[in-house]
Amino acid sequence: MANYGYGGGYGQTTSYGGQAAANDGGGFMAGSQSGSQESPGNTKQYGKDTLRPVTIKQIIDATQAHPDGDFKVDDSEITQITFVGQINSINPQATNITYTLDDGTGHIEVKQWIDTEAEDGLQKAQSKEGDYVRVWGRPKAFNGKRNIGAHMIRPVADFNEVSCHLLEATAVHLYFTRGPPNADGTVVKGEGNNGGMFVDGGAEANGGAQYQQGKKLPSKTSAVARKVYAHLQSMPQNNEGLHVHMIAGQLQMPVNDVFKAGDELLGDGLIYTTVDDETWAVLEY
Repeated sequence: MANYGYGGGYGQTTSYGGQAAANDGGGFMAGSQSGSQESPGNTKQYGKDTLRPVTIKQIIDATQAHPDGDFKVDDSEITQITFVGQINSINPQATNITYTLDDGTGHIEVKQWIDTEAEDGLQKAQSKEGDYVRVWGRPKAFNGKRNIGAHMIRPVADFNEVSCHLLEATAVHLYFTRGPPNADGTVVKGEGNNGGMFVDGGAEANGGAQYQQGKKLPSKTSAVARKVYAHLQSMPQNNEGLHVHMIAGQLQMPVNDVFKAGDELLGDGLIYTTVDDETWAVLEY
């Protein structure tokens, strides 16, 4: 995984061929980035921009200080982004191809301009509806509607890339909202949440109950499940979690009751399994 120190970059090579866009300017023609930096009266320095992995919901929820201002996600400016989504529709035009992509958190239009000087056929849509693709591009807004100006669109050959991207986007989101992890791998919990990455910011559809720390669990959650969840949240957060027998011992509860509580929490998307099916950690995003 790349270094998110954000001292100028997402410069390390990324998984699944992402370095192609990172090294080549994300699909820019040679010199196009430097040209934008040297444009008369243009004070923006895009050469130092960091490529940010995001979800579509983060793009839609991004804020702007004014209509011409840069977008902000997690109170951090973004100009170059990458995300993975499934093609819902393709609308080819003489000068561009417009894709509608969906990643499970929302949908957005992605416009790729056709290079008229390129060889015939090189810029034609290489993917079809239903395919997954990775996009490198720049967030834009027109008439209050968000869209993406694509530098590069590449088909996803390995579906693991979809999961890998969501994990990478989650890691960066947590970095900005909660700070870097401690030396022992634990995470310092932040005060509240500055907006979620996924649908409804992690809220359950019926009632909008939030799962994050300090927010209420769904009303249907049983007392035993609440106790197990509270115990998991009170422990140092790392990638390993707690084994069911350890939870039962620490709470002095029957193992079967803990298993039932775990099934309930897993079903509601509140916890996830880590090293095996009997080791759990709190799902926080």
